[in-house]
Amino acid sequence: MRKILACLLVIFSFCAALVAQNCSGMSVGIGASLNGFVPFPADSLWNQNVSSAPVDPNSDAIINFIGANVPLHPDFGSGLYAGQSIGIPYIVVSGQAPVKVAYTAYGDESDPGPMPVPANAPIEGYPKPGNGDRHVLVLDRDNCWLYELYSSHVLKNGNWNAGSGAVWNLLADETRPYTWTSADAAGLPIFPGLARYDEVAAGAIKHALRFTLQNSKAAFTPPASHWAANSTNSLAAPMGMRLRLKSSYDISGFPAQSKVILKALQQYGMIMADNGSSMFISGAPNDNWDNNDLAALKTVPASAFEVLLISPLYTQNNIPQGASPTISSFKANPQTVSPGSPVTLSWRFEFGVQHRVAPGGRDGGEFGGVGAGQDDDLHTLFDQRIWAEHG
Repeated sequence: MRKILACLLVIFSFCAALVAQNCSGMSVGIGASLNGFVPFPADSLWNQNVSSAPVDPNSDAIINFIGANVPLHPDFGSGLYAGQSIGIPYIVVSGQAPVKVAYTAYGDESDPGPMPVPANAPIEGYPKPGNGDRHVLVLDRDNCWLYELYSSHVLKNGNWNAGSGAVWNLLADETRPYTWTSADAAGLPIFPGLARYDEVAAGAIKHALRFTLQNSKAAFTPPASHWAANSTNSLAAPMGMRLRLKSSYDISGFPAQSKVILKALQQYGMIMADNGSSMFISGAPNDNWDNNDLAALKTVPASAFEVLLISPLYTQNNIPQGASPTISSFKANPQTVSPGSPVTLSWRFEFGVQHRVAPGGRDGGEFGGVGAGQDDDLHTLFDQRIWAEHG
């Protein structure tokens, strides 16, 4: 057994300032520009250029199962449709106080918080969210963390209820524990897969996009960690399956915004993240989108895409297993301090690869996700085994 000693100097305000060097360029507000910041490291599966990646041997059959003539569809745009904004919104915050989040469905697979979710965070479908997925996405500029909620409802006291939720370190290459969901059915982060106007205006999208299909089977492939099967057909997509627009598909005649999106689909592809309308790609609403321009995407058929090699493919029969992690010690030095004073936390662990330090005994996010200004005098270390493969 291999034991590892980890020792971290914890000064909450200092830690926030340190990571802010990587996220401080973000603007603040609803739909704010990230000004060139790309979530997750370059080796993240979201950010890898897959223009030369191998095609799955069943690609043609899978595309035919989807429907070769099913058109690509931009599920985002400007203005309102039936009183709702078009796309999945997000907000970038700074100095936001954390609030409680209570889960109504998948709490055992969610990060409990607290989370810096403001009461005015836009809910998917705003200003009239209705009964859809009601996603809420919050980027904490100060600490470089992403908070995502599903089926979200804000309470009168500013706290939130949600069906599920996940916290993501924007500077780390992470996956959920295998078989866990997130705020998305596939266990994926949502925000990194959105087409955003600030990227298109800058001339390039440098990551994969999120998309949905009508049918999926009980399987997933990285970076996904969860399935939500509604089909037993072997050709139905596993969560995490990636499609790539064929390099031979001529995009030269497309209008400006559509061309940038199609180029990204040739270089980075799109990752299956949820059940829904087939070939719908996700994006954030923005009044600068040209809906007539984006409508050109609807002329691209599914047959213009190819399925990239699905490997590894995890089902109920081969989900990776490993020894449960153990924490042999967890110490603070000094044990009593005044607010804002430095504390050295040290711990020993076996088998764990993800560690969380959360206030008040709540498993609420990895170390660093707890922002400055917390008053809790108890912090708990959580350790879990996560099997992840990166290609």
